[in-house]
Amino acid sequence: MSPLFTTPFDRDSTASEVVADADLSGRRVIVTGATSGIGVETARVLAARGAEVTLAVRRPDAGEQVATELREATGNDAIHVAALDVSDLDSVRAFSSSWQGPLHVLVNNAGIMMPPGLERGIGGHELQFSTNYLGHFALALGLHRALAAADGARLVSVSSSGHLFSPVVFDDLDFRFRPYDTLTAYGQSKTAEVLLAVEAHRRWADDGITANALHPGAIATNLQRHTGGLKTPEPYRKSVEQGAATTVFLAGSPLVEGIGGRYFEDVNEAPVVPSRPNRLGVPGVAGYALDPGNAERLWELADSIVR
Repeated sequence: MSPLFTTPFDRDSTASEVVADADLSGRRVIVTGATSGIGVETARVLAARGAEVTLAVRRPDAGEQVATELREATGNDAIHVAALDVSDLDSVRAFSSSWQGPLHVLVNNAGIMMPPGLERGIGGHELQFSTNYLGHFALALGLHRALAAADGARLVSVSSSGHLFSPVVFDDLDFRFRPYDTLTAYGQSKTAEVLLAVEAHRRWADDGITANALHPGAIATNLQRHTGGLKTPEPYRKSVEQGAATTVFLAGSPLVEGIGGRYFEDVNEAPVVPSRPNRLGVPGVAGYALDPGNAERLWELADSIVR
């Protein structure tokens, strides 16, 4: 078993700090869901380091407001807005087909968390699984050629420690037999996002594409709008600037060049844990979320759904 990948950074590091020495000029980046929270901070810091950033968002009007603010804050005019709803396969296909030229970084950041009841999305699949995973899977697939053309592209999958609440239950993905539990469904979708990075790296490494997943930490954002706000005790929370750090590190740091198929938290590779810890802080990653057999099986299943 290879040693964990470690960095000079930790849970208190900010997004600006982890790429302070990086020059991202000439690199083209897509950040999904970049109208609030860590998505905005991710876009801001990458643009500040010189990247051309596209905010791929469900509400382009809100995206334009964010883009205007980011252009003023960073002095970088190469910040664009494009319509993308990852819960809508037609929207994903339209976005992918309209993209021109190479793509150096795809940050799958958009998502939903724990809606109050069972809803269905792409192909009739449970909404959190279809939005958080299937939509981003289809997006990555649609942009594969652009990523391969970049010669050293990165795919960054924003998962969560919530993956520790459930593996992908292949025999009942959509709660047609199990009683629906919104936290379990959220956990399943976040495990799927880790498996996306694991299998994308395996399949696409020869195309020069590396892929990693991450847990950003407990940050108060719009993501918790269905849960009554963030419940994590104050000492274990992060600011938005700290919460975006691991995403930005995986997207832009030269330190992680060529590293892929892994799960990070607090800007370091997370250890595999044998069970869900009964403590707050650094939770680790479940073995089922990194299992290559699960990753391949899920990829093939998703491919049959979105093609």
